[in-house]
Amino acid sequence: MKAPILKKFNATMALQWMIFLPIILPLCIIFGAIQGVVGMVEKMAQRMWIDLEL
Repeated sequence: MKAPILKKFNATMALQWMIFLPIILPLCIIFGAIQGVVGMVEKMAQRMWIDLEL
């Protein structure tokens, strides 16, 4: 088997990740939590509606 070819290190892309990761990661966590809360409230409202109809 051939050895894998090592790619050249892209310093510009690494710098962009170092700059934007601290901004992107908390936003993803916050929006994921909000999406989870909204989904749970919708599911709870649907179950409550079904229970009240019976």
